[in-house]
Amino acid sequence: MIYPIFESLRLSFYQSNGTIEHFIGLANFKTVLTSGPFWNAVGNTFFIGIFQIVITIPLGFIFASLINSTPRGKNFFKVIYFLPNVTSIVAAAMIFAFVLHPEMGIVNYLLDILGLPTPGWLSDPSTSKWAVILLAVWHWIGFVIIICLANLQAISPEMYEAARIDGASGIQQWLFITVPNMGGTFAFLLITGWIGALQRFNEVYVLGGPNGSPARSIQTMGAFIYERGFTGFEFGIASAATYIMFMIILVFTFINLKLSNMKI
Repeated sequence: MIYPIFESLRLSFYQSNGTIEHFIGLANFKTVLTSGPFWNAVGNTFFIGIFQIVITIPLGFIFASLINSTPRGKNFFKVIYFLPNVTSIVAAAMIFAFVLHPEMGIVNYLLDILGLPTPGWLSDPSTSKWAVILLAVWHWIGFVIIICLANLQAISPEMYEAARIDGASGIQQWLFITVPNMGGTFAFLLITGWIGALQRFNEVYVLGGPNGSPARSIQTMGAFIYERGFTGFEFGIASAATYIMFMIILVFTFINLKLSNMKI
């Protein structure tokens, strides 16, 4: 692990195509930081990541609360909801590419039956990000549900019993007992979700290739690094972009830790 980390750092100061190298100092970092495609990739990464987290964590918590309150069949629902998370993201992305096909996909077929607009999804830059978000939510929500369930089942039943004696309704118990006791879980999901979102590569590569087609609308930082390194053979620029991405992840992780009052 140590060698690739330091080799990537060394390459970031060189102009390298894998065989010929020239020391150029901080020029690669300047090239990346002034690159339009890189900042477009950063914007795509944050857009997809923000909506994935904003949608999945609350939705997963609601589903977990419903499963936890179900008198029977809890294990069945756990398995059903967790299956997407253990499915290969590459295989899932290939299936979603077919499901969201603008002409042959089942999603647009159902929307057409209901008389609703049928988006272009992955063929239209204005909707392609939402296709990736839909895939990300579907794939991650099982993990969120399982983590939330683990914490829900750790909350003392005596707290709910005392609240019922005091006349609290089910909604009041959920708002004033369940939600406050989930703070640590939400913080954990937020941090791990952000780290995974900022490193997103596999699904966007399958759906849009290294340049994030259509029109670079779904290219993420990871895909930008792959494009420059393994299709453009600009290993110095790819290495510099990798360290910039590392700093972005580091900064956002510390911000999340600070906001959630968690300790490393």
